[in-house]
Amino acid sequence: MRKIAVLPGDGIGPEVIGEAVKVLKAVGQRFRHTFELVDGIIGGASIDRIGFPISDALLATCEQCDAVLFGAVGGPKWDHLPVERNPNTGLFILRKKLDAYANLRPAKLFPPLAPVSPLKNEVLAKGVDILIVRELTGGLYYGRRGRTSQSAFDTLEYTRREIERVVDMAFRLAQKRRKKVTSVDKSNVLDTSKLWREIAIEAGRRYPDVALNHLLIDTAAMRLIANPSDFDVIVTENTFGDILSDEAAVLAGSLGMLPSASIGDGKVALYEPVHGSAPDIAGKNIANPLAAILSVAMMLEYSFALRAEASAVERAVESVLQAGYRTRDIATPGAKVVGTGEMGARVAEAVMRES
Repeated sequence: MRKIAVLPGDGIGPEVIGEAVKVLKAVGQRFRHTFELVDGIIGGASIDRIGFPISDALLATCEQCDAVLFGAVGGPKWDHLPVERNPNTGLFILRKKLDAYANLRPAKLFPPLAPVSPLKNEVLAKGVDILIVRELTGGLYYGRRGRTSQSAFDTLEYTRREIERVVDMAFRLAQKRRKKVTSVDKSNVLDTSKLWREIAIEAGRRYPDVALNHLLIDTAAMRLIANPSDFDVIVTENTFGDILSDEAAVLAGSLGMLPSASIGDGKVALYEPVHGSAPDIAGKNIANPLAAILSVAMMLEYSFALRAEASAVERAVESVLQAGYRTRDIATPGAKVVGTGEMGARVAEAVMRES
């Protein structure tokens, strides 16, 4: 029995998570696993009910689960709220509570989606399979901040321990992949980046089987598009990681294709699609559920060590794409454009018949 907290959130969150759960149940049926699903509310939905984006009771529930499957939060309805009551604050609090300090964001191009990417065919032909490891609980998003009518400030601060643990994780993950780590910083300007680079070099000595190189953030952003096949694992701080992983959506064809995992050294990890709540398309059955479904694949692998089951989900997604089915965001001329529900159903069916 594996216990999973399911937090759909706001906007398209309930739609895409509904399809992800459909695929998870197909995995359970095919491979004879039992998944206990515990529903919870977070973000704007929680604000509407209790006045705060996450409850203490839900935090306690999540700590008692084996994994958390999260959708998206936010929308215009709550934009006027102060930062401490913003829907995103619920997610930040949950990540902190779980000590999920590393955000893993794979950027992988499924071959059928090559026509969706604006990159040249000769660039894509070399292959795109990148894992971005973003530090998640420090940096600008959590530093001291303030503003007046005439000025504002945000503080970027990291401790040695915060950097060491996420860099070490990047090296461990690289050992299971192609054994190459690219550490991204701005060490020509920022003191935090100077410390980051020093610690990355120290970590490199502990992992002699993994090649380490360093890039400044501006160079990394350029090379990510110009030569994506050069990268294996990228590790970087919170803000840089946020930007680079969204840029990587170009490589995968759409934000709707990018899953993620937020993990740490504890028992419970959090899995979510990279895209936001997209309130403009919520309820229209046009959102792409594949990022949420691929987040389930990550959960099967990282939290439950069910690699065969995770691969079955990934192959099911690719087979549906190979058959020509597309949601609107990844549609090309001649594609079979389907809605959120049909895309999820087709992947679930493919899991059941996939071998």
